[in-house]
Amino acid sequence: MAGIQLVDIRKVYPGGVEAVKGVSLDIPDGEFVVLVGPSGCGKSTLLRMVAGLETISAGTISIGDRVVNDLEPAERDIAMVFQNYALYPHMSVRQNLEYGLKNRRMDKSEIARRVDQAAGILEIAPLLARKPGQLSGGQRQRVAMGRAIVREPSAFLFDEPLSNLDAKLRVQMRAEIRRLQRKLATTSLYVTHDQLEAMTLADRLVVLNGGRIEQAGTPMEVYERPASIFVATFIGSPAMNLVPVGASGGGIAGLTGLEGQAISASVGQTLGIRPEHMRLVDEAEDVPGELLADLTVTGVEVVGAESYVYGALPDKGPEIAVRVPGYSHLEPGTKVQAAAPLDALHRFDAESGRRLA
Repeated sequence: MAGIQLVDIRKVYPGGVEAVKGVSLDIPDGEFVVLVGPSGCGKSTLLRMVAGLETISAGTISIGDRVVNDLEPAERDIAMVFQNYALYPHMSVRQNLEYGLKNRRMDKSEIARRVDQAAGILEIAPLLARKPGQLSGGQRQRVAMGRAIVREPSAFLFDEPLSNLDAKLRVQMRAEIRRLQRKLATTSLYVTHDQLEAMTLADRLVVLNGGRIEQAGTPMEVYERPASIFVATFIGSPAMNLVPVGASGGGIAGLTGLEGQAISASVGQTLGIRPEHMRLVDEAEDVPGELLADLTVTGVEVVGAESYVYGALPDKGPEIAVRVPGYSHLEPGTKVQAAAPLDALHRFDAESGRRLA
């Protein structure tokens, strides 16, 4: 096993399109790092450069103590799991698992040991004689992971491996991948556009935006202290509520439809608050030291044990989401008031989008 180090990695395509813009990242041995971001942010390109499937325009990639910039994929001691499984349809599960090892001219007894061990870990031993066409999507994904495991690589690379599965199976396979990575303790780099998948899998989350790292940290560090407006709105569902400070400036006077105490904000700032930190209150309720928002309900989403009430601030202000327990019967047009503790506020610079406090 080995760590992965990226130093000022860049990728420029013909025509001058820069897909990756100077990414540096140190992944210690055994860590599970998830690259997350919207389509076109450079995450898959970065993964493919680590794998050797994409050339590097500039920078250095090291796996363990070796610089691998000029090495072929087969020489990098990595194993990759793709979203389309990449299984040979004419081969049995066992043959699919054996294929790469046979190409390396490995001893037959060692091949059998590795295949049987991987089949046991993934609970696919009863499927070894079947062809991929006889398997469910989840079973095929297990086989694809088995093919990576038998190589006993220094690092695993995952390219959106769950994107072809239905929602229920994705939840199950997320747990399987996390359990497997903890058991094997192999350095892993995982790419996804699904922020829930990223939050539940990662030891460390790396949020990419426009070919650059926007923020890196544990999932809860990124969620609780987003480094920018982009991260605040990308990580979390519904996204963080954002309220720009109005032109009148000077604290609360610059926040249309908000009332409260000791709120320090000035023109050029954007205030943010998570929906779960807000609650609906009765107008007669005393809420000293809290932010208050007068809202006109625009819609309600019921998601089972809780609901999200959406409401617009006065004077065509932004829409605010409030998480409430149980089923909400509020109708569009209803006037409500929401409250939130002042210490749950986030402050961002409106121009740069970066965190202020």
